[in-house]
Amino acid sequence: MVNYSQQHDLDRVFATLADPTRRAILARLAQVESLSVSALAEPFAIKLPAVMKHLDVLGAAGLVTRTKSGRTVDVRLSAGPLRGPSAWLRDYERFWSPALDRLVAHAERKEVEARGGKDGRKSR
Repeated sequence: MVNYSQQHDLDRVFATLADPTRRAILARLAQVESLSVSALAEPFAIKLPAVMKHLDVLGAAGLVTRTKSGRTVDVRLSAGPLRGPSAWLRDYERFWSPALDRLVAHAERKEVEARGGKDGRKSR
């Protein structure tokens, strides 16, 4: 039976992660405990209101939390909602994992061939 609540949460997280600016925001937050909104917005070539809209979307998906201290709003990563998509992707890993294993084996064979055999010497 399909759990529609979990499906909706999964859809929301994937839709949120579809935007490269939001992924970049999450990547920055993964490196530090928290950042102020202005510090978080600094490296982006968009205005602060646009960053705030991205934070609203991230917050609605449960991926960030905001706390206000005086006039400063700090943002933190909340990685819990990423568990669902991670589990969903693990279920499909069996489809691409063998192909990646074959690709690695092929690359290793080509590297050995380029070196000239198993012992690394080129044959004459």
